[in-house]
Amino acid sequence: MDHLNPEAPGAGILSRARALGPDLEAAADEIERTKRIPAELLAKIHAARLGRMFLPRLFGGDEIDPCTYLHALEAVSRHDASVGWNLFVANSSTLITPFLEPETAREIYAEPHAWMSWGPPDGQKARAVEGGYIVNGTWGFSSGCRQANWMGAHCMVEEKDGSTRLNAAGRPSITSFLFPADQVTLHDTWDTIGLRGTASDSYTVDNVFVPEAYTGTREEPENRRVPGPLYWFTQQGLYAVGVAAVALGTAGAMLTAFMELATDKTPRGLAKLADRDATRALVATSEARLGSARSYLLDLLSGYYAAAEETGAMGIEDRARVRLATTNAIIGAIEIADRIHKAAGVSAIFVGKSPFERRWRDIHTLSQQIQARDAHFEAVGQILLGDKPAVFF
Repeated sequence: MDHLNPEAPGAGILSRARALGPDLEAAADEIERTKRIPAELLAKIHAARLGRMFLPRLFGGDEIDPCTYLHALEAVSRHDASVGWNLFVANSSTLITPFLEPETAREIYAEPHAWMSWGPPDGQKARAVEGGYIVNGTWGFSSGCRQANWMGAHCMVEEKDGSTRLNAAGRPSITSFLFPADQVTLHDTWDTIGLRGTASDSYTVDNVFVPEAYTGTREEPENRRVPGPLYWFTQQGLYAVGVAAVALGTAGAMLTAFMELATDKTPRGLAKLADRDATRALVATSEARLGSARSYLLDLLSGYYAAAEETGAMGIEDRARVRLATTNAIIGAIEIADRIHKAAGVSAIFVGKSPFERRWRDIHTLSQQIQARDAHFEAVGQILLGDKPAVFF
């Protein structure tokens, strides 16, 4: 359900996300082939405000709760996982705005079609100079960069005296630097088995000056300029919610397609799929696994959102529980997708001719991302057993 008050700016976001289903289905082959969201579909996505779900209302966003966000992204991902992925990355990048100068955030998102993309930090350093920084380097995995009009780079900072800037924990601080997309050179590096439409290419920044006002760091929650329960969640936690939504939507669509196949298909020498006990058990257990994972995550998110503080950020144990619920959903969805793909038989092996093949490739590309690591369970277990590290995301 749509959790927002009918008078809130984001009211109706879920219904608008669902209404895009036919357009997403129609564009799926083109997105896969060109690794781009077609202009007409992208315009509809912007009109539905799907890239502004996490943007503060102060800056023209909808600032919706994490549960509605999960539902909306899952609805999109049922039709095209690449679009769902690009949307969660675009929304996650808006979470830097509470740490920016307000006028900078307003400038970036004054354009209704504003979209930001960036890649993860990889040891790069920006050099501090008078009034700002000089940024150089190459970053990878910049999902959605082909429709972005703003880009970012996450770097350590080399101070004017040559030292490395440290954060409160004594570690090298990571700062985000923002600049118009025409100041980067994109490299067509995204040749993958799945999520091809994300076009998560690499890009190079060559001697770009970034004024101080266009920088920010999320490492100091107490310094955020925008209050509210949404921003009490960490960026890393909400990022994982986005990955979970894409995974649940993809696996859920595969389950629906398998149920339709089971009522029609009779494998050679066997009973109709829907009449076999193994098929019935697979459908029932898959529905329960996906539903329970989703419900666990939603219950946790809604509880935290209701109790969230206006300032600061959630503590380590709460962060760990969000990580647990998102990892459980992601890995559970991957497991269900595998079982369904196997049960669909040869109906799932033809490229572009079944509702299984592309989704299986997409979810297995997702499975290689850091959010799907089994090691998250070990880290969460450590915390729940009372051994709390100084830093946990």
